[in-house]
Amino acid sequence: MMMREVAVIGIGITKFGELWDYSFRQIGIQAGLEAVYDANLSGSEIDAMYVGNMSSGRFIDQHHVGALIADYSGMASNHIPSTRIEAAGASGSLALHQGVMAVASGTHDIVVVGGAEKMTDVSEEASNFILNSAADQQWESLMGATFASLHAMIACRYIREGYATREQIAQVAVKNHLHGSLNPKAQFQKPIRLETVLRASMVAEPLTMFDCSPISDGAAAVVLCPMEMAHEYTDKPIKVLGIGQASDTLALYQRDDICTFPATKVAAQKAYEMAGLEPRDIDVVEVNDDYTISELLALEDLGFYQRGEAGKAVEFGETEIGGSLPVNTSGGLKARGNPIGATGVAQIVEIVTQLRGDAERRQVKEAEIGMAHNVGGTGSTVAVTILGVA
Repeated sequence: MMMREVAVIGIGITKFGELWDYSFRQIGIQAGLEAVYDANLSGSEIDAMYVGNMSSGRFIDQHHVGALIADYSGMASNHIPSTRIEAAGASGSLALHQGVMAVASGTHDIVVVGGAEKMTDVSEEASNFILNSAADQQWESLMGATFASLHAMIACRYIREGYATREQIAQVAVKNHLHGSLNPKAQFQKPIRLETVLRASMVAEPLTMFDCSPISDGAAAVVLCPMEMAHEYTDKPIKVLGIGQASDTLALYQRDDICTFPATKVAAQKAYEMAGLEPRDIDVVEVNDDYTISELLALEDLGFYQRGEAGKAVEFGETEIGGSLPVNTSGGLKARGNPIGATGVAQIVEIVTQLRGDAERRQVKEAEIGMAHNVGGTGSTVAVTILGVA
């Protein structure tokens, strides 16, 4: 079957942070309406919706999120299909991939993909407990392992093997907070110093508070359509060049090497092959930096650097805006924020913004091809998306 080329024609995103005055449905609708407006749609043209969400049933006691968003966005009266997608931290990207496949296959023409999470309506302890459910409950969480401690083990091994220094890992946070200071939608908009990261309160040795992404509220959305129809709605369509998804063991202890996420390598290779591209062709990339160590692993697993080279690249400024490979220009999960279900879609919003040339103070010069890398669990589910200027 001949597959159609797919374009992003609209984007929308809320501010990320502690959005006390807004409900889950409000932030979801805000991002969706912004994306629909950006695509110059009235709403009646929409054929389907896909919503990335990890755990609204536990965060806000609300299941059946697909129907909820369809209802409060005014789409229920049209009876369009609306589907919620869950894959822990990769929920947003998997929702996007479902939307891409629906359009590419010809099943639908106009699709809205959203991602949303409201995480601050429960205590910090409860929120972390919910997040830990993305790990293996039997062999990790019930044994006392948390997401932070699992990534701390990775960082300890990474340092012990000589792949990076503690300071190089911390420099990821410094760089991403610098980028976040340029993003008006970011949760944290102030630069920080290396000493701030190293001397902050310990979370799980060697990771401090500033090595960990925050608990966040927020939503993001994009509108997809066939490439052949895209110019009917926008002068700046962004083409989906390649997508890839892969899985791995749920528990970290089952891996032969915890300093790499094989699912990232596989998902990236699928995306590269579909796009007909190589790592050297990518101009800007958003990676899943839920912990500072995660960004270094991602950069190596995605093929941008050899093992043990990513830390040096961050130290020498290669991954800053203006460097040879700008990474997490939005501020990443670390500074922009990490409302789990929204994160993967927010990455796409940032890449589209960069490729349109609309990123203002954080604009990457002459960016034409971008990549988004989104992870669920400790590398258990990975989605990679490559976008390009049409």
